[in-house]
Amino acid sequence: MQWMDGHCDVLSKMWRNLKDHSFYDPRSRLDSSYHHLKEALVALQVFAIWVPDSVPRENRLSVALKQVDLFYEQIIRKEEAVHFVGSKQALKKCAPDRMGALLAMEGADALHGELAFLRLFFRLGVRQLGLTWNHANEVADGIEEERNGGLTNFGKKVITEMERLGMILDVSHLSVRGFWEVMESDLPVLASHSNCRKIVPHPRNLEDEQIQALIRKGGLIGITFVPSFTYPCEKEATIDHLLLHIEHVCSLGGERNLCFGSDFDGIRLKIKNLHNYRDIYWLKEALLRRYPESLVRKWAWENACAFYLNHLPS
Repeated sequence: MQWMDGHCDVLSKMWRNLKDHSFYDPRSRLDSSYHHLKEALVALQVFAIWVPDSVPRENRLSVALKQVDLFYEQIIRKEEAVHFVGSKQALKKCAPDRMGALLAMEGADALHGELAFLRLFFRLGVRQLGLTWNHANEVADGIEEERNGGLTNFGKKVITEMERLGMILDVSHLSVRGFWEVMESDLPVLASHSNCRKIVPHPRNLEDEQIQALIRKGGLIGITFVPSFTYPCEKEATIDHLLLHIEHVCSLGGERNLCFGSDFDGIRLKIKNLHNYRDIYWLKEALLRRYPESLVRKWAWENACAFYLNHLPS
């Protein structure tokens, strides 16, 4: 059974310390190293560019570009093993023995208020953009901003330009008001790594109304492996707790919208028996005990594949 993972933070981890986090090194300390992903039969991995808030504003474009460089120099450098997915045609070539890599941005801070930089990142291969991380930037408010602001005037221009370019919008981390504003756009939308607030009332999780809106729009909902989003006592989070979120999305009519966005390499604590992609076996076994294999295959691969086939450029 092949898989798609909708979110990992390999690039930012490599940017911090490449020596210990080499993608192809069998001894790598990455959760989502090449060998872990290959063993798990991952056919498509979404790699996020993420610039921490601690980076001074004037350096954020530079850090984002360095992560783009790492994507091509450290991950795509062995095209026989991992190939760049920036189009429908490239997606069709994805298989466990020919893994695809899609480039995304988590937060638009590196744009520095310039649409030219958005176009530049698109030309460099970025196909998916989350407007914010947890805090406000020049585009919108993140989910941890108490004022719950929506899109700025520049943010509205970003949405229009994304529509023109044919990009995909990620609403994970975006404020609630921002979420509802972008849902009025014509952009294809997904939540790459968010769980259900009805199950765990964490601000990063989605309200039922948001889940239903994503379903109506044909978007994806990436169930994530972040322990604090999965169970209130994060140190006790298990795969069974993760299944409660899957069941809840299904109860709202989201069987065809479910996928997975691990957030591996961006989380310190891990769900029991789900420490890296080698452990995906335990999730698969738990799913197959409860659901038909045809349904599990949809969540592991088919739903995400259909979404990206619809929305990636030709």
